[in-house]
Amino acid sequence: MEMLNNNKPNIIGFKRVGFDPLLAQAGDNAFTMSPTRWVEEFNSIGILCKIGRGGGTFAHRDIAFEFTSWVSAEFKLYLITEFERLKAKEQELIGWSAKRELAKINYRIHTDAIQQNLIPATVSRAQMNIIYASEADVLNVALFGMTHQQWQAANPALKGNQRDYATINQLICISNIENINAVMINDGVPQPQRLKKLNEIAIQQMRILSEVEKRKYLK
Repeated sequence: MEMLNNNKPNIIGFKRVGFDPLLAQAGDNAFTMSPTRWVEEFNSIGILCKIGRGGGTFAHRDIAFEFTSWVSAEFKLYLITEFERLKAKEQELIGWSAKRELAKINYRIHTDAIQQNLIPATVSRAQMNIIYASEADVLNVALFGMTHQQWQAANPALKGNQRDYATINQLICISNIENINAVMINDGVPQPQRLKKLNEIAIQQMRILSEVEKRKYLK
């Protein structure tokens, strides 16, 4: 810890020269090392010693964790378990973020297909918005069973839309049906038929993804 954080240029940092001979003495039964001696001899910044009222010995949390791990094997195991849990949670959040970005990219592909095939040459911005909202709701109904407006009415305390609260499996599914819907739009398939087909695909994919999730937890 000292060698990583106490070595700034032009500043007297951790005195490594005196530390190496100390290691040779550490195995001796007569060897003693107090916190005050450690700070004074090696210019340590990881330990702070205060004398008098409100005084005591204080250590950087890295040093405190290492010391406690040496004293208690149970605490060391707890630290390892907690570290592994946090890393797993971090990977889960990274995965969710990646799927959300994928959904955004596919939505751009989807809206480009709408603009090329459903929007007339001369159309107002208001008309464009209506068409986009309608197509977004086709996907919402196919996967979530309700339009964005219906979801807002059912969840007045929540901000955003149902995709912001979707599971990773739902985000994967919405990405897939967005691409399929764009292809069907290019092929001129009417909206009612697209909704029926997208709903069938969404049901099938969510069943498959759910089974994969179950098998993962059973391993």
